[in-house]
Order: sequence, then C-alpha cells, then structure tokens
Amino acid sequence: MFTGIVTDMGEILTLDRQGELTVRIGTAYDVAGIDIGASIACDGVCLTVVAKGTDPRPWFQVQISAETVSKTNIGPNGWVPGRRVNLERALKVGDELGGHIVSGHVDGVAEVIAARNEGESLRLTFRAPEALARFIAPKGSVALNGTSLTVNEVEGRDFGVNLIPHTRAVTTWGSVAVGDAVNLEVDTMARYVARLREWD
Repeated sequence: MFTGIVTDMGEILTLDRQGELTVRIGTAYDVAGIDIGASIACDGVCLTVVAKGTDPRPWFQVQISAETVSKTNIGPNGWVPGRRVNLERALKVGDELGGHIVSGHVDGVAEVIAARNEGESLRLTFRAPEALARFIAPKGSVALNGTSLTVNEVEGRDFGVNLIPHTRAVTTWGSVAVGDAVNLEVDTMARYVARLREWD
C-alpha cells in the first residue's frame, strides 16, 4: 500500500524488452535499505524490486508484465531512457498517511486535455476512460502518476485538479503537457461503494 505522496523522482536508465519488460531506474533512495522483493510505486504502478546496485549511480531494477504495460502509460512508447518517474516506497505501519490509501494497481490511463495557470497554481483537466468516470467525484481523491490529488470538478468524463508549486517542484508534474497520458487509480472507497450499489 502507498499514500500517493511522492518521495523521489527516478530516471529510467535502461529497458530490456526481451520476455518480460525489465527496467532499471536511477534513484536518490539509499538502495542498501531496499530489499529484493520490495514494492515501489513507479508513476503509480506497484512494481517489485528484482535487483539493485550503485554503479554508476544508485538504481533498482523491476520486471513488468505485458498486462501491466497494456493498462498503463509504460509502453510501448511511454517509458524511454531519460524519462523521469514519480517514486514512492511502500507504506509502513506507523507512517504518516498524508495522502490517501493507494494500492499501486492502475485502473487505466487518463489524458491531459487542458492546462492553465491560476495564480501560482496550475489547473489541469483530464479525460478519464468511460468505464472509470463514474468513480471520480468532486472533492474526492485520485492518484495520477502516483500522486494523491483532490478532484475539483467533474463534467462527464472530464475532471480537474490544481497543482500547487511545491507539488510541481518535487514531482514530474513540473513538465506536464497537454496530450500526456497519465496513470489513473481511482479511490478504493469509490470502487467499493459502486460495487455495493450493484446489489441494491
């Protein structure tokens, strides 16, 4: 489990597409403290560490299934060497829950369809896949590229969020552009409420 509070911006170093996709990610984390088998959210995707090292800089390596690639912005042209990705270590018991409960299981990909400045903040509008739009509510939470954000307004499939300067400075949102594909995880509570209503 995660909170959607990004703690590092990693960099895609290498990708090996033979068999399962294997990706090496540069990080500022102390990799000595990362166990093989640990979970790290990479742009909101919960991935398992299969290797790690420090040459020429600290890095960890993950393997990604074809199913995950098909449901996220990872491929085939999304993740390339040099791309920055939001990183978050798994939540530990007793950690501060600053965002909201995030599983790291991406539901689909949203598209940035508009961006405008509002004072020092950036207002972004996204278009969600049709099947996910019903799970997004005003003042509810979403995880976008692994970042816990509050929804401002919803109109059909489209929804908006505001990014404060701090968020843009410490995450990959500082380089967002219209047309970007973004990993979307809807709020777990919304999913369960919708499921319960099916039984009414």
